[in-house]
Amino acid sequence: MIMPMSERLEPEASPASAQVFFDAVLVPHRSLSPAGFWLLMALVSAVSFASGMYFALHGAWPVFGYFGLDVLLLYLAFRASYRAARRYETVKLTAEALVVERVGPRGQRARWNFQPYWLRIEMDEPPEHGSQLRLTSHGRSLALGAFLSPGERAELAAALREALRRQRASAQGGAGAALSEVAHSG
Repeated sequence: MIMPMSERLEPEASPASAQVFFDAVLVPHRSLSPAGFWLLMALVSAVSFASGMYFALHGAWPVFGYFGLDVLLLYLAFRASYRAARRYETVKLTAEALVVERVGPRGQRARWNFQPYWLRIEMDEPPEHGSQLRLTSHGRSLALGAFLSPGERAELAAALREALRRQRASAQGGAGAALSEVAHSG
């Protein structure tokens, strides 16, 4: 789910933070659309009903209930999967902070703020299934995008590193300009 910027994060107070270097919404991959889910359930139900009727007509009527139970369990498994897929993470890098907000399947929210100057982005190379993308600063560490594939985590790590490089260059450029103004005025 992608929400408008104004709904995701509170407005920033200072004009220095108006420049956004990175802004992304991370969502789990959903391989089956809702329409596809209902089509799959209809097909499985039809096959199970036909198979159950065959067994019931041949005297094995208890088997009919097991076919219905299979359909129910498949339905519940998909519903649990869809509920878990409601989670997402937002990542926003401004001149002042990198903010990560994680929203769980039931809507519970957690938020972390990192000072970009001290932030390190760590990722195992080469990325594997168990590799984690970690944001580390001042002894704190946060795993990011755990539901992404290894390739997607590697792409995210590269994009975040590039955004941090641009943010730091911008911060140094601003500090350098202020220092040169002081040197020329004196």
